Amino acid sequence: MAGPVRVTPEMEAFHQQVSKDGLEPLWMAAPEVMHRQPKSKAIPYIWKKEVIERHVKKAADIISFENGGDRRVLMLINPGMRDLEPYGWGATTQTLSVCVQILLPGEEAPPHRHTQTAIRYIVEGEGAYSGVDGEKVYMCEGDYVITPKGLWHEHEHEGTEPMMWMDCLDTPLIYYLHGTFFEGSPVKKQLITRKPSVDKYQGGMVRPLGDHQPSKAPLPVYRYNSTLASLKGLSDHYEPDPVEGYVVEYINPSNGHSANENIGAWLQKLPVGFHGKAHRHVNSVVYHIKEGKGYTLIDGVRFDWEKGDYLVVPTWAVHEHVNTSKTEEAILFSTNDIPIFEGLDLQRVEEYTENGGYQVEIGQFDPAETQELLKR
Repeated sequence: MAGPVRVTPEMEAFHQQVSKDGLEPLWMAAPEVMHRQPKSKAIPYIWKKEVIERHVKKAADIISFENGGDRRVLMLINPGMRDLEPYGWGATTQTLSVCVQILLPGEEAPPHRHTQTAIRYIVEGEGAYSGVDGEKVYMCEGDYVITPKGLWHEHEHEGTEPMMWMDCLDTPLIYYLHGTFFEGSPVKKQLITRKPSVDKYQGGMVRPLGDHQPSKAPLPVYRYNSTLASLKGLSDHYEPDPVEGYVVEYINPSNGHSANENIGAWLQKLPVGFHGKAHRHVNSVVYHIKEGKGYTLIDGVRFDWEKGDYLVVPTWAVHEHVNTSKTEEAILFSTNDIPIFEGLDLQRVEEYTENGGYQVEIGQFDPAETQELLKR
């Protein structure tokens, strides 16, 4: 195998000459642009519930739809992506933008559509609905709601208490590909033309004849209680996966693929005392801790989490999950970019084989220390 290029003075002069004419030598660039394995710009990070909620609730006090914008949303910007302009491309990972949105009683967020695909996971509250492609989709805590690209969608809160939810879009990917189109609606509200899709799918894994031809959003909302029952069916009768515990994936019932074309989503249960084995994969993941308490080791660093926190595991980072509770199961909702990597035939998963499959803890996450390291 060829080693590093030995640059002579003549070569150095040549490199400078070609660079002035918009050329670069591949023999020098290859090690930098064709890595032997993935090298993530995004870094492992955790956003704590109390910090997010403090800022989101402050935003509810000072930001109204009358003074600009049509959504009240804060983006979770990965510190490793912060230098990208503008606004770190909204990046939580290299492909995903995770945000937290709050909607107050009586508020209406007007319809729009865009080439980014989007999902929502309801963190708190009830009484609001999303209008998705002509369907009125009511949302409650724990529900998973999809908005595939190109579909009109809006929000209105008919309840009495504020609602918060997690948004996830493929904004960084679409921005980088220069594929962004955004369109506001000429009308204040969509016409509701479709009956509730959940009524069609009460039979579980059966497909109504009318959905025999695949479509983007035959089922725009996945109810939490039904998804939780699926997890219970697994945990009551099967042993947990040694890495992930118990996991179900949200799928499109008309084609069997991921419920949203570019964004995968899981609901995951870590049994009491569970300590998963470590592995790594090309896809990135963002976790929202729905219930429970524990930690995740990422490349040997311990990230402690509890209900309401958000944790990002970037591409090719070795990680393992631990439920530290002696009495309570942990429930994790997560979004990922598996559909993107599988579609490009780039997905790869590698089990960690050292130390019996478990990492050695080398330290605990410190946000101040992380920020300082990024400045160097």
